[in-house]
Amino acid sequence: MASVPQMPTATPTPADVDSHAGASAHSPRTTDSHAPLNDIVSLDALALSDAIRTRRLSCREVMQAYLAHIAQHNASVNAIVSLRDADTLLREADERDRQLAQGEYLGWMHGMPQAVKDLASCAGLPTRKGSPLTSSAPDTQDSISVSRIRAAGAIFIGKTNVSEFGLGSHSYNPVFGITRNAYDTSRIAGGSSGGAASALAMRMLPVADGSDMMGSLRNPAAFGNVYGFRPSQGRVPYGPAPEVFVQQLSTEGPMGRTVADVARLLATQAGYDARSPLSLAHDPAQFAGALDRDVKGLRLGWLGDYGGHLPVEDGVMALCEASLRDFTDMGCEVEPCAPDFSMDRLWQTWLTLRHWLVNGSLGEMYADPARRDKLKPEAQWEVAGGESLRASDVFRASIDRSEWYRSLARLFERYDFLLLPSAQVFPFEAETHWPTSVAGKPMDTYHRWMEVVIGPTLAGLPAISVPVGFDARGLPMGLQIIGPAQADLAVLQLAHAHEQRTQWVRRVAPAMLGSRGAAR
Repeated sequence: MASVPQMPTATPTPADVDSHAGASAHSPRTTDSHAPLNDIVSLDALALSDAIRTRRLSCREVMQAYLAHIAQHNASVNAIVSLRDADTLLREADERDRQLAQGEYLGWMHGMPQAVKDLASCAGLPTRKGSPLTSSAPDTQDSISVSRIRAAGAIFIGKTNVSEFGLGSHSYNPVFGITRNAYDTSRIAGGSSGGAASALAMRMLPVADGSDMMGSLRNPAAFGNVYGFRPSQGRVPYGPAPEVFVQQLSTEGPMGRTVADVARLLATQAGYDARSPLSLAHDPAQFAGALDRDVKGLRLGWLGDYGGHLPVEDGVMALCEASLRDFTDMGCEVEPCAPDFSMDRLWQTWLTLRHWLVNGSLGEMYADPARRDKLKPEAQWEVAGGESLRASDVFRASIDRSEWYRSLARLFERYDFLLLPSAQVFPFEAETHWPTSVAGKPMDTYHRWMEVVIGPTLAGLPAISVPVGFDARGLPMGLQIIGPAQADLAVLQLAHAHEQRTQWVRRVAPAMLGSRGAAR
């Protein structure tokens, strides 16, 4: 096979980044000298796809490169779990090469290695969900989203690690252990799509799937210096599942190192499926095209910390506010704004609906004392909270959720997009389950430190986390771009424009280079 074109190996670093004395979120230009990465794993997903399609790279070469890279680096972050046998994967790669030689091209993911988030069913692999209460037997069917990725030609190499049952924004569990941050392996990768984000940051996957209830695509993307997109409610059909109507807080979606890669995976995942009656029927091909758009004159509303409601670790707001200059330099108009809605009321709405839904999904396990003891305390707390709810409490929360949506709709009468930090803290120590306080304010629940992400979730709006730089310790942060209902393409276009200006993802993770942060 012809060799793949050399990829840039420069490692940009931010200039004068200091989280305590004003941060710079402008485009990093300086470089560090490091040994070049493997050319194949350095390719973005779309570039890799093109190299396979045009047969400049064989599927076997790609699989060999990724398996070697995973063998070298996965131990430092523990992102990919349930890894399949290498010889079997190479035989599957050979079959993809034979298909290409015969003129059979399955799709843009033909022969590309893919690891599925360990909450989604994938035939031939177990879905452990980070819990000893699940079976280690391989699944016999794919979820809807996974079946579409398979049909596009991907080869499933394993799973990506998660928090137990997806609860909490820290990917640790008693089955596979802790997933660590690629930029400092002593710290968390976020969650529950932490394995996906860390695998992307470490170049162990070209693109990744995930899911998002309480920021599980956005928080780990911010902590991994990659892109995580929570689509509009219904954009990516969920299932097959026993219940298909009320589970509306969580949605599956894409992650990647470029916005174009994210959009292309969304084009694969999205689209109506009769098994998911609330899924959207819009043509997903809209996400497969060019994302270029003139963003001059767009009006952006900066939500900040909701007028002081959110406690935020020192340095987070400095990075996010510095990044606002990138938008204004692109010709956007940015101004502070606030929803006409009580944030305390929003949090109570969240608690009620989350208790109700987690109780529904884990209540049977909780009712069995032997299995209850194997649920982490936070899961037990969620289910117990649901036990005390009345039907009127749930209905009241649904009314409040509806009013929250209308409050944001009123903001969108003035603004084209809303901006909000992706997290309230930087990645913290991996052995800590969750922060007990933020900026001196005690956290009264295991997930209060991620309150910043619940707004888009409850409103069912599209939101993407885009990288905005690093603090003085080299820890990443992200910013949410939130669009009106079903404006997924517009959100991706603005994120793409921001990416072209900033290019933060080009800063390669130290753990992959054997530099600072690689030791525990």
